[in-house]
Amino acid sequence: MNLHSVPSTLRPESSAVETQSEPFKEPAADGFILGGFTWRHTLVDAMRPVVIINAATSVRCRHYSRFADYLFANGFDAITYDYRGIGESRPTSLKGLQASWTDWGALDFEAILKRAQREFPDQPIDVVGHSFGGCAAGLGASGRVIRRLVTVGAQFAYWRDYAPAHRWRMFGKWHLLMPLVTRVCGYFPGKRLGWLEDTPAGVVSDWSTPTARYERRPSGRAIYARNGRLPFASVTAQILAISLSDDPYGTIAAIERLLSYFTGSTNTHLRITPEDIGEEEVGHFAFFRSPYQATLWPIALSWLQNGELTPDTPGRRVPRS
Repeated sequence: MNLHSVPSTLRPESSAVETQSEPFKEPAADGFILGGFTWRHTLVDAMRPVVIINAATSVRCRHYSRFADYLFANGFDAITYDYRGIGESRPTSLKGLQASWTDWGALDFEAILKRAQREFPDQPIDVVGHSFGGCAAGLGASGRVIRRLVTVGAQFAYWRDYAPAHRWRMFGKWHLLMPLVTRVCGYFPGKRLGWLEDTPAGVVSDWSTPTARYERRPSGRAIYARNGRLPFASVTAQILAISLSDDPYGTIAAIERLLSYFTGSTNTHLRITPEDIGEEEVGHFAFFRSPYQATLWPIALSWLQNGELTPDTPGRRVPRS
């Protein structure tokens, strides 16, 4: 993979939002207006869970609309949304926008958690987090309300955790070139380069800082200094962490590094190879693409429904260290 091309299985899927969804606007605590979509059943049922889908860094929420359709068809209500600076939550200009990874979790995800509690009162709240979206799930002050959490390739981009075959190329791309371009432009022009969405400078700073601890990332330091701790421990959800063996970001070390922050939760780490599902490659983004509806999506569905894996689930459980 060179610096200017990304294989199709590693790219987000461009997806139109289906007609059963409705758009919404939601203010975060600091007044920033977030945009997203809701899949809502007509009949209210306090037993029906609502699932919030947290996107990966610089991936639009529309990438997950077909997966939200699938959850809706299987009896869930669902919410997708964009973090500030991305997609439905993008202002006219990203130059000067104050937005960091911690803002995406502590402000944006927190706002959507509160919206779910308000719009779906008394219903269980589950979360699906892709890549950084799994980290964002631990940054909301109301994280204790999450019943179940499914993460896919979830980590916070520590470069030594990248797959060895890709590590130095990825380090050059994301930890050297991306911050350099951001410094010149005032934001990262990812769309122009074919590298995901345009990205706020604060997010780039968090992503590119080469430290193994989230509380040592720029915005992680800020929230840790304010509160003397990170919010992850307040999450008591049953966690299923799914990783793919050909995901260069989501190595076992990367997944376990993030899971170690969720000290109040029980977790299961499921490692899947493409061969387990009869494929040649899956990568970092393809889990949420519709061709994997029959092979990968039922794994997340089973966990959201029952908090457990079925006996025929592909892959292997990673032993707890």
